[in-house]
Amino acid sequence: MALTGFLKFLLIALAINFFTSSAARNLNRKPTSNANYQEFIRKSCSATTYPRLCLGSLSSQASSIQTSPKLLAHAALNVTLSAAKSSSIRMARLSQSHGLSPREVQAMHDCVEELIDAVDELGKSIGEMGQIGGSNFGLTINDIQTWVSAALTDESTCADGFDGKNMNESVKTAVRGQIVKISQLTSNALALVNSYASLQG
Repeated sequence: MALTGFLKFLLIALAINFFTSSAARNLNRKPTSNANYQEFIRKSCSATTYPRLCLGSLSSQASSIQTSPKLLAHAALNVTLSAAKSSSIRMARLSQSHGLSPREVQAMHDCVEELIDAVDELGKSIGEMGQIGGSNFGLTINDIQTWVSAALTDESTCADGFDGKNMNESVKTAVRGQIVKISQLTSNALALVNSYASLQG
C-alpha cells in the first residue's frame, strides 16, 4: 500500500512538473501577434505617397498579410480594384442625373470608360500577381507595374475631363471625391508592387 501511495505521489508530481514546464515554455515563447503584422504594414506603408490611407485600407488584413511583401502588394491591388469598381458604378449613376449639361454628360461617359479600363488593368495585375514566381518573375512584375501605371493614367484622364470653367462646381466636386481616393489607392499599390519587386532583384 505504501509503495502504491508513493507511485501515485510520484506520478502526480511528474504531471505537475510537466504542465508547469509547458506553461513556462509558452510564456517564454516569442509572440507572433497581430501587433507584429500591423507594424510590418505600418512600416511598409510609410514608404508610399499616402501612408495614412495605405495603413487604413490594409490594417484589417494584417493577419492574412502577416509580414509578406507579396501578400501586402496583392492585398493593396485588391483593395484598389474594389474601390475602382464601386466608383465606376457610382459614376455611371451620376451620369444619369438630371440637370447635367451635354458636356458634363459626355465627360461622365468618358470617365466611366476610363474607369472600366482601369478595372480591367487592375484585374490583370492581380491575376499575374497570383501566378508570379520562378524564372519569369522579371517579365511578370514588369507587366504588373505597366498595368497598374496604366490604371493610374486612366484615373487621371478621367479627372482631367472635368477641368475647365464650363463645368458645374458641384459636379466637379462629386467626381473628384470619387477619383482622388482611387488614384491615391492605385499610387500606393504601385509603390508596394515596386517595393516587392526591388526585394526580389
